[in-house]
Amino acid sequence: MVSNNSEAFPTAFKFLIAGGFGVGKTTFVRSVSEIEPLTTEETLTIASVGTDDLAGVGDKTTTTVAMDFGRITFNPQNLVLFLFGTPGQERFWFMWDDLVRGALGAIVLADTRRLEDCFAAVEFFERRGIDFLVAVNEFDGGFRYQPEEVREALDIKRHVPIMMCDARDKRSAASMLIHLTEHVLATRPA
Repeated sequence: MVSNNSEAFPTAFKFLIAGGFGVGKTTFVRSVSEIEPLTTEETLTIASVGTDDLAGVGDKTTTTVAMDFGRITFNPQNLVLFLFGTPGQERFWFMWDDLVRGALGAIVLADTRRLEDCFAAVEFFERRGIDFLVAVNEFDGGFRYQPEEVREALDIKRHVPIMMCDARDKRSAASMLIHLTEHVLATRPA
């Protein structure tokens, strides 16, 4: 016998938060996650000199060496999003192939101070046919561009959304996830 007062099983999506080194992936996951996020941040040491390019990342002292994980639920839609933040340095990119398994979409964070750092993430998702949007993380003191200027600079196809965000702000990050969910649902067959 089925009870009429049982809650419907939630719909769950797996999304990746990707981009270059120091673009704000961990900050994004932390700001929006309803649970204490799992992070694999380690302190940058002298051993990374010559390996990690710290130009343009300010006073960054830690780096993600595996992934970040967070979760957010949107009610009353009963939609659960599982968020996996990718590592940004090239030496950890081998992990992306594992992290992308089962993902329905991705947010590529971009920093206009180092826009070229998101090329690899854009190419990764394009080659695998994964729906994504580009979220330009508006850092304090960063250059401000219109979405179409960013589209042209990155040579992004017209169907890919480009939006401005602040990865530190929960509402801004949640808005990016809502837009990505709508984008994924609009591009998938019913």
